[in-house]
Amino acid sequence: MSQPTQVDPRGLRVVAGITAAVLAAVLAIPSEPVRIALLAVQVAVFAIAAFVGLTASPYAKFHAAVVRPRLGPPAELEDSRPPRFAQLVGLTFTAVALVALLTGATTAALVATGLALVAALLNAAVGLCLGCELYLVLRRFTPVGT
Repeated sequence: MSQPTQVDPRGLRVVAGITAAVLAAVLAIPSEPVRIALLAVQVAVFAIAAFVGLTASPYAKFHAAVVRPRLGPPAELEDSRPPRFAQLVGLTFTAVALVALLTGATTAALVATGLALVAALLNAAVGLCLGCELYLVLRRFTPVGT
């Protein structure tokens, strides 16, 4: 069995900060076409991170190219499985928001976006990844050997 991929936890917080900025813009900008475009971009970023890998996301590439060289190597790495699951959770919320916006359910879109924003802000500001915590809870209920 191969070892899980390890990631720089500082990069995860940078990615969460960029995500929070995009989602805050969705809530702050009144133009529906701009909201749709921003949500579509965020959905795509979450999909890349969830299905291709965390380091494949454009935000992670930004961190690797611009931020990490200024910080040096991380003191420790962490398992990529919980944050990758968190990206899937983020994808779910933003996809729901995008579909809601496209179908005229603006209030539902803003609520789903707001929930995703809160999660991203918690991760960026204090390192609390709600999706990661959900992953760990679900793992406790998964039978051993699966």
